[in-house]
Amino acid sequence: MNSTLAPKQAVKTKILVINALFIALVFVSTMFINIRLPIMGNGGLIHLGNVPLLIAAFLYGRKSGAIAGAVGMGLFDLISGWTAWAPFTFVIVGTMGYLAGLIAEKLPGKKLYVYSMAVAVALIIKVVGYYFAEVLLYSNWVLPFGSVPGNIMQVVIAGIIVIPLAARLKRHL
Repeated sequence: MNSTLAPKQAVKTKILVINALFIALVFVSTMFINIRLPIMGNGGLIHLGNVPLLIAAFLYGRKSGAIAGAVGMGLFDLISGWTAWAPFTFVIVGTMGYLAGLIAEKLPGKKLYVYSMAVAVALIIKVVGYYFAEVLLYSNWVLPFGSVPGNIMQVVIAGIIVIPLAARLKRHL
């Protein structure tokens, strides 16, 4: 075995395992820790899948955040009967993870403020992205407003959990 390849292979394997772990955590958190909101239209679904998504993005970067979110929540949509949403989820949540991770990686400053900004950007992406996805799916510009409160609650709750947690976890990596 070529010894110069061994460290690269170890890093690739570690990244693969971390991404697979976070895909599973996002999927399980979305699938089993959720509440369907009984409001107009689609109503929205509140789940904790955004928690491991944001942790992956903050601790392991934009690629891990994008992969964990896109694949984990996209898989949830495929398996749980929300199949029409899977392509939208893949793009929207993948973008959330990528940009949250990018902000966490590149923006200087206190982690509290950086992570808060990353969560705010993820919130905007989720609300706007799913609003337009619903417009496309339901051909209605008013009905999608019913999902906005659930989408806001998802990301805000995730931010409340992740922001203090991520800074502590980052110190231990």
